[in-house]
Amino acid sequence: MLKFKIFLPVIVILLLSVLSVHALNDNKVLIAGYIKDTHNKPIKEVEVKVYVEEKLVGEVVTSSDGGYTLEFFLPSPPEKVKLEVWRHCYEKKEIIIEEFAKKDNEYYARVDLELKNVITPAFYLAAFILLGIYILIALEVLHRTLAALLGAALMLFISYTIGTYDERYFIISFEDAMHAIDMNVIFLLMGMMIIVAIMKKTGVFQWLAYKSYAMAKGRVYRLAVILMFVTGITSAFLDNVTTMLLLTPVTIEICLVLGISPLALLIPEVLASNLGGTATLIGDPPNIMIGSYANLTFNDFVINLTPVVLISMVVQAIMMKFYYGREYKKARVENVDEVLERLKEEYKITDRKLLSQSLAILGFVIILFTIHGRLNMEPSIAALIGASLLLLISKESVVHMLEEVEWSTLVFFMGLFIIVGGAEETGLIKMIADGVKTLSGGDLVKAIALIMWVSAFMSAFVDNIPFTATMLPIVSYLTSVIPGAESNVLWWALSIGACFGGNGTLVGASANIVTAGLAEKAGYPVTFMDFLKIGMITMIVTTAIGMVWLILVY
Repeated sequence: MLKFKIFLPVIVILLLSVLSVHALNDNKVLIAGYIKDTHNKPIKEVEVKVYVEEKLVGEVVTSSDGGYTLEFFLPSPPEKVKLEVWRHCYEKKEIIIEEFAKKDNEYYARVDLELKNVITPAFYLAAFILLGIYILIALEVLHRTLAALLGAALMLFISYTIGTYDERYFIISFEDAMHAIDMNVIFLLMGMMIIVAIMKKTGVFQWLAYKSYAMAKGRVYRLAVILMFVTGITSAFLDNVTTMLLLTPVTIEICLVLGISPLALLIPEVLASNLGGTATLIGDPPNIMIGSYANLTFNDFVINLTPVVLISMVVQAIMMKFYYGREYKKARVENVDEVLERLKEEYKITDRKLLSQSLAILGFVIILFTIHGRLNMEPSIAALIGASLLLLISKESVVHMLEEVEWSTLVFFMGLFIIVGGAEETGLIKMIADGVKTLSGGDLVKAIALIMWVSAFMSAFVDNIPFTATMLPIVSYLTSVIPGAESNVLWWALSIGACFGGNGTLVGASANIVTAGLAEKAGYPVTFMDFLKIGMITMIVTTAIGMVWLILVY
């Protein structure tokens, strides 16, 4: 026993030497490459297996960039090595590798593959859930947040129940679902919501409405134009819904004093809010989503969209003159000074110190927005640092301000991102993108028109947020394959269509519904047809202006 213990290290060394010599005499084989889909995007987590004489000699999964590397040893030079690749929702491929590059006892082969999506039960389930969520939101059967949450939960539940036993039913993994949630969008919205919540306490929005009346000096059409531009400019930097929530009450009061229907000022205001929100990255949720997905900066939106928004607002102001001209002429304009004094007393700045702090921080945030591209900084960081600093210096209750955040909206976005992620995983989005490309025939002008008008009419009847989320990967693909689209013109077409389209009907934008609710509460209900008559005309005219602008400029 003692002798065995003494010789054990020697035996181990001899065995290792034999194995080393054997390994040196073996032939090293290295196979590497990238696996992409039909849209030239990398596919991660593809199972790659290599067989020699039907014997499995190595396996690996692709990384996030679609790359893989397989290394193994053979006693003789490799012949007819079989490579097998597969991922759920994609075709299974087998490749026979017969040619290798050789150096000494090392053999190399590069194998790049393209995998096509295959239609599985998961494809139909994803399509059914996506369409079902659209219907539930459009018909207001469920609150949009609950609808999105239900859809996301269903995709994950099916994947980890039925999909566990039959991979044809696997829609999306939990890890991919988390990756699908764009936290840049979530944090940007949250930061801006906190800043707006604090600014509301200063009374600045109502003061702006009073100042608009003072500038108009009793001239009602001038007042309408001023209010439209005040609303549009404010909506370019703050949430449309918040802007209308704060301006609507004072607008109604001014109209009652003038003896005209509040709708003659409220509807032009809300139409202007949807136009103005198109001008900047932070003006409307679709823009936030587009900017984050396509890596477009605040300045990109301002440079490319502000001119067409201003032109559209001027045209809208002229249209309102013709549509509401008779109503404006009914106004009683006596005692203007008396009304001004009352409005001055009722709608004044309530906290000048807080307003100064808010404007300083808002200015700082906007400066960060304009330079975030140079800093390689996500815009959400600017919004979060601004919200944090404003909470710090204003000494407002953090708990109370967080209660002002529209958490239901943020949860809606999260659920929606997961649903679209599932549709993308199963190949549904790719199929739609290929269909759009076929319809456009690869022509840039046709693609601009198709994306813009489909976006406008879809956004007029369904929430533009889920529609935009669905279109993001589609427009990304078209931008990469249509000549001339590298100028990002298709992103601007999507933005204009989705945002301008909100003016088409009463349900086209959340700001429309909120304004109608406040007007009805004051005794001036807005019917679907009332809004449609002016909203649809405005949408068609301004969208046509946007299309002509993009075609001429790009």
